[in-house]
Amino acid sequence: MSHLDGDHILLTGGTGFLGQALLEKVLSSYPTTRVTLLIRRRGSSSGTDRLRTLLKRPVFNTWREAVGAEAAAAAVAERVSVIDGELGSTEVTLPDDLSAVIHAASTVSFDPPIDDAFRTNVQGVVDLYDAVARTGTTPHIVHVSTAYVAGARKGVVPERSLDHDAVWRTELAAARAARDSVEWDSRRPGVLRRALADARKDHGKSGPQSTAAAAEERRVEWVEKQLVEYGRLRAQSLGWPDVYTFTKALGERVAEEKLTGAMPLSVVRPAIVESSLRYPFPGWIDGFKMADPLILAYGRGILPEFPGLPDGVLDVIPVDIVVNATLAVAATPPPVDEPAYYHVGSGSRNPLTFRGIHDSVREYFTEHPMPDGGRGQIKVPVWTFPGAKRVERMLRTGEKALSVAQKALLSAPANTRTRHWQDDLTKQKDKLDFLRKYSELYGVYTEAEVIYTDSKLLALHRALPAERTEEHGFDAAVIDWHHYLQEVHYPAITATMRKATAGRRTSSSALPPLKHAPNGGVIAVFDLEGTIVASNVIETYLLAKLCDLPRAGWPAELADLVRRMPRYLAAERRDRGEFLRTFVRRYEGADEAGLARLVKHHLGDALLRRSHPEAIRQVRKHRAAGHRTVLITGTVDVLVQPIAGLFDEVVASRLHVRDGRFSGFLESPPLVGEARAAWLRRYAETVGADLTESYGYGDSYSDRPLLEAVGHPVAVNPDPHLYRHAKSRRWPVAHWKAYTLPVGDAFVETAL
Repeated sequence: MSHLDGDHILLTGGTGFLGQALLEKVLSSYPTTRVTLLIRRRGSSSGTDRLRTLLKRPVFNTWREAVGAEAAAAAVAERVSVIDGELGSTEVTLPDDLSAVIHAASTVSFDPPIDDAFRTNVQGVVDLYDAVARTGTTPHIVHVSTAYVAGARKGVVPERSLDHDAVWRTELAAARAARDSVEWDSRRPGVLRRALADARKDHGKSGPQSTAAAAEERRVEWVEKQLVEYGRLRAQSLGWPDVYTFTKALGERVAEEKLTGAMPLSVVRPAIVESSLRYPFPGWIDGFKMADPLILAYGRGILPEFPGLPDGVLDVIPVDIVVNATLAVAATPPPVDEPAYYHVGSGSRNPLTFRGIHDSVREYFTEHPMPDGGRGQIKVPVWTFPGAKRVERMLRTGEKALSVAQKALLSAPANTRTRHWQDDLTKQKDKLDFLRKYSELYGVYTEAEVIYTDSKLLALHRALPAERTEEHGFDAAVIDWHHYLQEVHYPAITATMRKATAGRRTSSSALPPLKHAPNGGVIAVFDLEGTIVASNVIETYLLAKLCDLPRAGWPAELADLVRRMPRYLAAERRDRGEFLRTFVRRYEGADEAGLARLVKHHLGDALLRRSHPEAIRQVRKHRAAGHRTVLITGTVDVLVQPIAGLFDEVVASRLHVRDGRFSGFLESPPLVGEARAAWLRRYAETVGADLTESYGYGDSYSDRPLLEAVGHPVAVNPDPHLYRHAKSRRWPVAHWKAYTLPVGDAFVETAL
């Protein structure tokens, strides 16, 4: 065994979890070994740029501290080089002095679109080994696969070539063609009709462009879902649980066909790779791996059950054991015409059952519970292992009940109680979505009745010199599961979440401080009804009308308003502009001068009393910060005069006047939905303002285009649709209440 002394290794996947650990081990423990990394560009960052960022990560801290920053930098400069390239997309040129190639790059998602999975896991393998062949050399190829390429089966799986009849060239060609086929199908009338219907239902009030954009989003989502389904079903039809294991199996076949008889080939098949046992330090992990989302979800109390066999083996292996095994394999090339296969797992000699890990994780979270956002600690459930069918029934029942409740809430009045209910439903939906996703993804792994033998890997371990066993060994039997899980792995994966949730409290309506912009380059745009004042177009009209009518005329006016209300509500549901055009017909014949006097002497105080003190304060804060304040409303302009002085610009509906009386028509189309956003963009260009730094406040889902046009949107007393959208976008949600004391103009000063 050469221990890779003086060797030159090509490493793919160096920015991934296993790749980082492999690079660190070579740098820290193989001082004469050189490494070339194949790294794809990301945006404007080159492969070299990404390497610089990579070397700052925690995985390299122990080595860097041991040798010193200067020595570490010198070692990297002398021993590490980078090739910019992306397998599956570009042709790469490799060095001609390689001793070994460790191909660790792959897509590790279990459910990517079929073409994405094949591009990386199959075409990428083809491209890499073709590039190696072009060098004219014969390095040892270490092909990193996964133990689960064996597919959905029961019993013992030996370390040898896979037995299947899938033809990788045929499957690759079909996967490449899948996107074109699905894209074509997505443009058929049936798909587009459903997308448009859903978009109109959710976005119709925002405007035609919002509806069209939403319809296109739904079409694209449909394409991605179809391609994911293509991959899953094709894999399952051939005996693999998902497209990940399917493409990894085909990747092995590519390696065998291209390399057997030409270059030494070793296939390394790790099981479920998790945090390190000892190196570079106990518990090192980069991101969440396969088992971690389930562990964290259990600790957060959102997994009441999960499909899985209590006696099924969950084959988990620490990453440092996989690293040691991979490098030992790289140092031991097999004969050119006899590929070698190695399973790196724990299930054969040190098995951990699904029931065992449940008992372990329950013990841990009972002794070390997760904080419940400032409300105490989370109590974890007890699993009864009811089986996949009962879990599926539970999911279907929960999803149906949730759908009914959500539809009802979206039609309910907007208030604090319904928003709390909506938050609760969102949490329940998140739980069900999580359980659905991971039941479908991981159910087959937690119900596996399979053991991956590791006799060949064990023989390789036992061939290590005694002095190298401690640091470079890879016998899974050394793992003490209680110690590893309770003292190493669980603390490592929960640390970040504990910090994030320990001090978290229920969200408040407090808004962040405003940035000062004395040149007026920032706009603060406000809606009126529901945002500045606790009223709407109908209430404002009614207040004005009743003030102008003798009490004897009130019943008739109210009766007529009630009679026409279904018509108004139907128009509002269809389009905000249609509603305004319909409703202002009620002003027909009203005296223009008389309405102005009425507002000045009577309605002004009433409007101010209906204002939100927090809203008035926020407008004043924006003005103090040098921002341009803008009011956009569908209310008739004369009715907003009492608060017009707060704003630099007021955009309101104007009624058409003939001979001093209102005709019941508007002077111009009302600014609603997308029209507000278009007006704001033009206004920003005119005054030289930066919308990415600007602020927007609105209460209705029809305000969504306006809010999305600015960099700092705030949902104020939002209706159910806007509330759901704001929560999904993580927008601030403000709950402002109206002032209730009849103090007239002094109210404005009080609000300050």
